[in-house]
Amino acid sequence: MTLFDKYEGVSFGNGLYRLHKLDNIKQWNKIVLEAFPEFEGRIECFGYDWLGRHFALDFARIETGHAQILMFEPGTGEVLEIHNEEIPKFHDACLASSFYNEWLSIHPMNLQPDECIGYKVLLFLGGEDTEFNLEKREMVVYWNLCSQIIRQTNSATSSWECIKVLSLFQRCTVRTLTPTLSETSSMVSLYKSF
Repeated sequence: MTLFDKYEGVSFGNGLYRLHKLDNIKQWNKIVLEAFPEFEGRIECFGYDWLGRHFALDFARIETGHAQILMFEPGTGEVLEIHNEEIPKFHDACLASSFYNEWLSIHPMNLQPDECIGYKVLLFLGGEDTEFNLEKREMVVYWNLCSQIIRQTNSATSSWECIKVLSLFQRCTVRTLTPTLSETSSMVSLYKSF
């Protein structure tokens, strides 16, 4: 029995984390790869959290015969390496569960499977990581918008080293975003226009 045999499309923690339905996986692979095309051919999305961050198996990182996990963050433009045992053991670090509870205490609402809580101003454009910078969004729209900004920022600046691939514990940077002040202002204006 696989995880999806028992838990396909199931929500955990009152919307904190969800597994995809099998028929949505191809769509989400495509959406995630629009923002992070360098992962083409190596990932398969399987779940997502309340912030719209998607979790995928990374078939380029195999440990003890199992593909490891990547977390794709649209609001930061980062990709984090997650070790398979980290999500259940360190759910606050992986899923921002304390932050989710803060959000719910102020905004008691149920998230639908196609919704997430997204940043009003993306963190890599100078937005603050506070509950005042969050709002409920349709997840496809949020990802499409973030993807456009990530791609435009990527093509607008030659100072990309590469998207951050970070371990939650090691935080070793492989690629960082360093747009100029005018590029950041343009991206913030573009984002606010949506």
